[in-house]
Amino acid sequence: MDLPTQEQIRGALREVQDPEIGINIIDLGLVYEIDISTGRVHVKMTTTTPACPMHSYLSVASRQAIYERFPNITDIDIEVVWDPPWDPAKMSTAAKEQLGWGKEDH
Repeated sequence: MDLPTQEQIRGALREVQDPEIGINIIDLGLVYEIDISTGRVHVKMTTTTPACPMHSYLSVASRQAIYERFPNITDIDIEVVWDPPWDPAKMSTAAKEQLGWGKEDH
């Protein structure tokens, strides 16, 4: 079985939008780490705050996005962590622009 690359997994996760912000979790900087081994994908990610009510939704949506693109991967582990804490500096330039943040805002 050909394993997907980290970039391919990132591509799948770009389909997952934070429903409160409307920006994908990759551009928001919520995905910290992707580990791929034989038949298994482990994603370490966070939410914008530990109290975010969307953490369960984001975990399920992330798992589904990977499985839809790579149905041969049956072991998908989404680990939600809060250390290090997320901050807006982790966002891509595109995400900051989408939010209307100028250079002086970040």
